[in-house]
Amino acid sequence: MENFELFGNTEKAQNFLDSIKSGKFLFSLVMSYTETCEIPGITFAGADKDSIKFTPPADAEYLYYGYCKTIDKIPMTPDGKPTPGLLTKTALESASIPHITINAGSKIPPKLPFIDTGMSFGKNISIQDAMTDSEVSHAVDYGRIVGRSLASLTDCLIVGESIPGGTTTSLAVLRAFGYDAKVSSSIPNNPVELKNQIVTSALKRIDSDHPYSVISKVGDPMIPFVAGMLSSASEVSKVMLAGGTQMTAILAFASKIGFNDENTAIGTTSYITSDESANFKNLISKIADIPAFAIDPGLKNSQFPGLKAFSDGFAKEGVGAGGSIISSMIKTGNNSQKFLELAEKEYRRLFTLQ
Repeated sequence: MENFELFGNTEKAQNFLDSIKSGKFLFSLVMSYTETCEIPGITFAGADKDSIKFTPPADAEYLYYGYCKTIDKIPMTPDGKPTPGLLTKTALESASIPHITINAGSKIPPKLPFIDTGMSFGKNISIQDAMTDSEVSHAVDYGRIVGRSLASLTDCLIVGESIPGGTTTSLAVLRAFGYDAKVSSSIPNNPVELKNQIVTSALKRIDSDHPYSVISKVGDPMIPFVAGMLSSASEVSKVMLAGGTQMTAILAFASKIGFNDENTAIGTTSYITSDESANFKNLISKIADIPAFAIDPGLKNSQFPGLKAFSDGFAKEGVGAGGSIISSMIKTGNNSQKFLELAEKEYRRLFTLQ
């Protein structure tokens, strides 16, 4: 696996890889929403403010159909850079990895079969609490139910997310739990100052160090739900948290409610680990003794500016892209060069159609 970078507990990393090489994989996409993403300048996860809420269902639909039903085109930035879901779709299809969608607080449901939790979306943390304590409790409980069910079907459960603005709520959660966190962004010029302003004002509302209370004040619905999934799924199978910053916030909360670190890993892209405005690697080692993997998908060599943009700092990660690519390479033996060929084929199909 010459394209993999192993960090965190590297001995555990090798053991984790060895244990899933010949196993079955299942990918789950957790859709959610925080109104924090509606703050101007905080995210590029959508063409404009009004379309951001359609990004999670559109990502889910694109993975299934190869096109979207909720909106006309796949989610993309204002200047046409595609969702990281393109990388996820390419990875899952190349390795025949099945996937399932979970709605854990998305404003808009997808037009496809999905697991519905009935959870509400998160509020804008710069002006009010994200959720109630009871909503956090429900999210954890529902996550545990779904996590255990899905883990019983596979040897390795991959968990990805689609939640616009999720890096900002994750930053707030990490800071609230005492970590000196710096997080990534969907844009090269990370709006660090804006994120810090939002987080600083949100943290002033924290009046208890109880983990559920912290999440209810400054988090989002996806964090407690996926932490619940991890806590139960990691008792049954291997779990790969597929993503960047958000996964460190999940890990921080999960370490408060309990999970099996022997069965847990994080998989992401090298665009997250090489992001100098974030401290991803350092954060993981401070939070938990688990392995992490990063994959360079080779997009810097793409002939298409829309794909090459990922290596220039746009999007970087999302929709479980890194963990999906890693899992597909483990299963198929493909390398980055082969993955790039497949991603370019999908890009060509999309932009010839549209």
